[in-house]
Amino acid sequence: MANLKINNIPVSVEKGATILDAAKKINIRIPTLCHHEDLCVAGNCRVCVVEQQGVKNLQASCAVPASEGMEIFTNSEKVRKARKHIIELLLSEHNTDCTKCFKNGKCELQNLASEYAVGDHQFIDLVQFHEYLIDKSSPSIVKDDSKCVRCQRCVRTCAELQKVAAIAVTNKGYEQKISTFFEKPMANVVCTNCGQCINRCPTGALSERNYIEEVFEAIYNKDLHVVVQTAPAVRIALGEDLGLDSGTRVTGKMVAALKRLGFDSVLDTDFTADLTIMEEGTELLTRLKKALVDGEKDIALPMTTSCSPGWIKFIEHKFPQFLPNVSTCKSPQQMFGALAKTYYAQKRNLDPAKVVSVSVMPCTAKKYEANRPEMRDSGYKDVDYVLTTRELARMIKQAGIVFKSLEEEKYDSFMGDSTGAAAIFGATGGVMEAAIRTAYEIVTGKEVPFENLNITPVRGMEGVRAASLKIEGCLDDWKFLEGVELKVAIAHGLTNANEVMKSVKEGKAEYHFIEVMACPGGCLGGGGQPVPTNPEIRQKRAEAIYDEDMHMPIRKSHENPEIIQIYEEFLEKPLGHKSHELLHTHYVERAGY
Repeated sequence: MANLKINNIPVSVEKGATILDAAKKINIRIPTLCHHEDLCVAGNCRVCVVEQQGVKNLQASCAVPASEGMEIFTNSEKVRKARKHIIELLLSEHNTDCTKCFKNGKCELQNLASEYAVGDHQFIDLVQFHEYLIDKSSPSIVKDDSKCVRCQRCVRTCAELQKVAAIAVTNKGYEQKISTFFEKPMANVVCTNCGQCINRCPTGALSERNYIEEVFEAIYNKDLHVVVQTAPAVRIALGEDLGLDSGTRVTGKMVAALKRLGFDSVLDTDFTADLTIMEEGTELLTRLKKALVDGEKDIALPMTTSCSPGWIKFIEHKFPQFLPNVSTCKSPQQMFGALAKTYYAQKRNLDPAKVVSVSVMPCTAKKYEANRPEMRDSGYKDVDYVLTTRELARMIKQAGIVFKSLEEEKYDSFMGDSTGAAAIFGATGGVMEAAIRTAYEIVTGKEVPFENLNITPVRGMEGVRAASLKIEGCLDDWKFLEGVELKVAIAHGLTNANEVMKSVKEGKAEYHFIEVMACPGGCLGGGGQPVPTNPEIRQKRAEAIYDEDMHMPIRKSHENPEIIQIYEEFLEKPLGHKSHELLHTHYVERAGY
């Protein structure tokens, strides 16, 4: 333990804690900019400086360990002047078109400027004008250099959290900037479009590619039929941008808001999450049969999930030798898009050319995924526009909808019903749990041997988790699985995915099935979710997702009546000809890394 004083208040902290940690413990707020709870210590911006008794220079509280006998002052005259000058210097290079910036009202630099009443602009004449670039070349992410304060949060996020390093600091001094994979210094790396950099950018330097106007134009066009789908993780985070607490379930209010916005049909990605379980579970069982019964030695096991487009992009670049191991299933978003312009259009007697398919996702990589050339099996672009949770919140505000006052409404029919198994897709481990609930029952005729269907070994926020389940009492068609110990792994965040795949590559991991989500916590921590994000917020969202599951009348994908109906009327059977044509795809090796 270290015993110290901050503003003459005694405090004791564990060894390794910083001055910033110690101040938080006694409810003293020290302002920060480059610091983020998800990332390593940086101390780049110096906004968090404090004065230490007996030390001449000010200390960065986020980077200096608290030690025995320290006397720290967080609001001395020296500290206040230094902070004000630092903020003024940051503003002198910052494009302060705040009223036009999407981060207006949520910008951390703007908040600091307001708190410290910065307005003299005493350094502005010392800074030369920059020729700034606004990079809109990505379908997912926009980068505006004029608003970058070089805090390097995005760099640390990409390198530490995601093991991608598609962003880096280049040049020095006046010429220093944050470069991306589109520029020559970064030519050998690639972006997975995960958007985690956006969620940790304190200003408006990084944002999602915005499709709000295109969606409104489609809604206003009376010749078009606009259908919208909503992902599982949207309903437990949308409220955060609309005045509600983190982890508030807003499913019914969200549906009501979408109907008021003018969408012709409000449907649920959870429907195709259930469909994914039917297709992916059957695919896994088919692979196991070929390996264990037929003796085929080239069967690609372990099989990995394919729901996360950031993960798909990552494996295409970094582990292309394992692409055969990836499930051929499209993600629930893309399954929905393909069916919206086939099955749904037929049921509603609509011209598919006039059906506009919109999705609301917690994920910026979904924007990239919708633009992949493989995603046009309906004969059209399967998903026309992808909105993030944040974009939907903006649309609701623009429409003058008082979200808190809305009465709850239900999804429309035909691809609107879902189960609790689909709801948990939004949390890390959720796809695995949903798949096991169905696969175990198909094989044994019995429910999984866990209380209330809650397969707790696959839940949690550890970066990599492994679990096993012995299969006993198999039905006749599945006797070959009798006594098999099904071994699974779950990874979230690409750094953890990288470690799991390295283990597979080195022959150290004997799994049958691996779930990978590109973002921390799974989709609930996606790059399109409300900001801020931190471990506490992600935990509250996870609790809300599992609560959603517990409140669903049906909690197993294969029991969804609409899933049974679509196979009877349209798809025939899992992995059948029609489902293979519309719901499955392939992935390609890409250069990089």
